[in-house]
This record gives sequence, structure tokens and C-alpha cells, in this order.
Amino acid sequence: MGNPYNYRNKAQYPCKDGKIGFYSPRTHEVIENDYCYIQDEESDKLAKRAFDILSKSGNACYNETDKSGSIRHIMVRIGKNSGELMLVIITNTEEIKGKDILIETLKKEFNNLKSIIQNINNINTNVIMGNKCITLFGKDTIVDTLGDFKFKISPLSFYQVNPVQTEALYYKAVEMADLKGTEIAFDLYCGIGTISSFLSSKCKMVYGVEVIEEAIKDARENAKMNNISNIEFRCGTAEELIPQMYEKEKISADVVFVDPPRKGCDQSLLDTIIKMKPEKMIYVSCNVATLGRDLKYLVENGYELETIQPVDQFPQTAHVETIALIKHL
Repeated sequence: MGNPYNYRNKAQYPCKDGKIGFYSPRTHEVIENDYCYIQDEESDKLAKRAFDILSKSGNACYNETDKSGSIRHIMVRIGKNSGELMLVIITNTEEIKGKDILIETLKKEFNNLKSIIQNINNINTNVIMGNKCITLFGKDTIVDTLGDFKFKISPLSFYQVNPVQTEALYYKAVEMADLKGTEIAFDLYCGIGTISSFLSSKCKMVYGVEVIEEAIKDARENAKMNNISNIEFRCGTAEELIPQMYEKEKISADVVFVDPPRKGCDQSLLDTIIKMKPEKMIYVSCNVATLGRDLKYLVENGYELETIQPVDQFPQTAHVETIALIKHL
């Protein structure tokens, strides 16, 4: 990456023992920090200012031991190209003390603040976000651009954290697929439809699959906003939907794009892909361990790894994004 600093468009800050910061590795001890060198500077300021106001209004941090307190996490998203800011306050309770003061103060201090949302998570879990979102101010989503496309982003939706390198990643993935314009493509774990949109001008038809309902809603709206008519989005797990589409609806793909979470692909999904025999598969991964595991299984079942390309998606960290081109023998 040309400028490998302040690139992140999203940060989730745990709040504990009256502090906001980041977890120390493999613990739930919160370490305060004055400045985050990989987070967008404006959103970093917004998170800490919001926590300061909430604390002074008498909102206590959530206590994992006795389940008391309210504020669990503060999340900020920013459209790196649009500049639009979203603040998400993850709470254990429905009540937020001093809510009006928070809204009015932040509106004055952050001109690009377009959305303040409360997310309620009252379950004792390591999962950061709950399912219930309440819009306290502004819009339910913010908008950003990638390449020639605009995307609405909601609190629960997956959106790559490094937009500069995401463009490089998607253009490279499409280039590696060497599409002719006649293909039917599957985009699995499609999120809000970012890769699907990049594929739409290169394929005859694209089917996007995603388990998060809010992300699929965003994906459908994004396709309309970008005047894309050759994408169909479906909500459900890829492990359940792809076998159904292939075996019952007789929908088969010429090329399959997968961008799974860190746990990689479920073996039942890989088994269906192997049965379907797409000519090509593009596997985008943020975890080289599960990528290696899944590539081994595919290579043992009729595929070969032709090209592998790392992408500097997470500068200043130990993580890397990888694109693999797999072809049917």
C-alpha cells in the first residue's frame, strides 16, 4: 500500500473499567491509546469524544462479571471517499443517559456525522454486535464509493476495512478470473454486494449469497442505486442455499467467487462446488491457515491452484489478504 497509515474505515473500541481503547492480545483487558496509526483520524476522534460525553452523563461501562453497566463498545464507520461518518453505541441496556446532549454536541463538532445508532446487545457473549439497531440521529446507513460504484453501508453489514486496497483487491480478482462476458458467477459471502457489482459488467449473470439479512437488503438497494440489473441476491447460508440452487433449481456457475470469514468455507459447500465443476474459482481469504486447508481439499478433488496473490490489505499488522485462482482439471 502506498500510504500504509490511517486507512481503516471501521473501528470497534471496547469500553471497560471507565476506559476506551483496544483489548490486550488474548485478554479482555482494555489498553487506552491516545492515537491509532491505522484508523482514520476523524473517526478515531469521534469515538473518543462520544465516550467522553457518555461517561460524563453517567453511563457506566458494561461489567462482564455482574452484567451491570451499559456501554459495551463504540464503533465508528467512515466512507473514506465520501467522508460520511457513522457512530454506533453498543449497549447492554436500552437506556442511554444524556442522549440528547450527545447528539447535539457531536452534530456541532463533526460536520460529516450522518448517523448515530444504538445497537443493543444484552447477551453475555464475545460477539460485539446485537441484532437490534435503533437510529438515534440521521440516516440508517452511510454511503461510500468503490471504483465506479456507490454502496450503502449499515451497522451490521460487512464492508472491507481498507477501501484503497479493496479496489486493488477486486480489480485483481476480476482480472485473474479472465471473464468473457458470457459467464454465470456466484459471489458467496457477498456482504453488501461489492464484488458482485464489480463482476456485473463482466458476466452474464451474478448470484450473490449472504446470511446477514441487513447486508442483503443493502446489496439489493446498492444494485438499484448503481442501475445493475443482472444481479440476484439471496439471503441464507451458502452451505444451505448453494446445494438447493444447484440440485433443485439447476442453477450452475461457470465461476465461483468466495470471500468467507476467517473460519473459511464449510466442507459441504466445497462438496457442492466440486459437484458443480465450475471452470474457475476465485478464493479471497483473510486467513492463510483456513485458505491452505480449503485449497488442499479442492486440489484433492479435481482442482489445481494456478495463481496466488497476496494483497497488503492490513498494513502495520500481522494479517494479509490473499487471492487464489483455482481451475478445474
